[in-house]
Amino acid sequence: MRDDVEDIEIRLLLEALYQRYHYDFRRYAKASVKRRLKQAREQLGHASYSAMQDALLHDPDMLEQLLGYLTVQVSEMFRDPSYFKALRETVLPHLKTYPSLKVWVAGCSEGEELYSLAILFREEGLEDRTIFYATDINPDALQAAARGIYPIDRVKLFTENHRRSGGKSSLSNYYTTGYGGAVFDKSLRERVVFSDHSLVTDAVFGEMHLISCRNVLIYFDRELQDRAIGLFRDSLARKGFLGLGAKESLRFSAHTGAFAEFDRDEKIYQKREP
Repeated sequence: MRDDVEDIEIRLLLEALYQRYHYDFRRYAKASVKRRLKQAREQLGHASYSAMQDALLHDPDMLEQLLGYLTVQVSEMFRDPSYFKALRETVLPHLKTYPSLKVWVAGCSEGEELYSLAILFREEGLEDRTIFYATDINPDALQAAARGIYPIDRVKLFTENHRRSGGKSSLSNYYTTGYGGAVFDKSLRERVVFSDHSLVTDAVFGEMHLISCRNVLIYFDRELQDRAIGLFRDSLARKGFLGLGAKESLRFSAHTGAFAEFDRDEKIYQKREP
């Protein structure tokens, strides 16, 4: 009985979040959302989800707090090094044939994937012809990505990942230490456009040659996954590439026919010819 009441409260809370602020988590995977909201309720000291809803409707500061729990901000630079190695060795040779490139990092979180791609493209001589678009629904995450400062104790892992990805120089060439962390070179951001964009509610985003959206779709239900994949299909240039996370796939998507498997192991797909 208690679980039934809580489920109703959660649905109403998510509806309030959408109606009041236009952030739509109603089709996110239910178990994940429930777990994150439970953590938020306990840590923020609310007696119930109804109390959280009341605070959300009347206190704008509650929005920022709630988004911090609902959006995933856990990542690392060159996460899954074999993915970046595959990009370096098999995808970028195709991209080198274009005079200009657009790359979309969808759900960029605090920027680790963005900086990984920027470094990769610099090392492969593609940076000067590339515009990167880094999007997220969390404004705090976008601000953190734009700062490019990461805890110094994470740099050892970042460095090892970069080496395993086939990095052509030392990662230390791309950052200095300061502000209590590793500050990545601002030149890596000179060709980056940071933007608020929702895969749930927003429209097609440019005409991209590469879209990297890893470990985001796993938090969506099937219907929302199909919406996002359709958005990627319509946002890709002819024969453009889509990179997903290690636990993600197009296998059961309504849009699977629009893509060819380019690298099955690394979940890299290429848009088929129309």
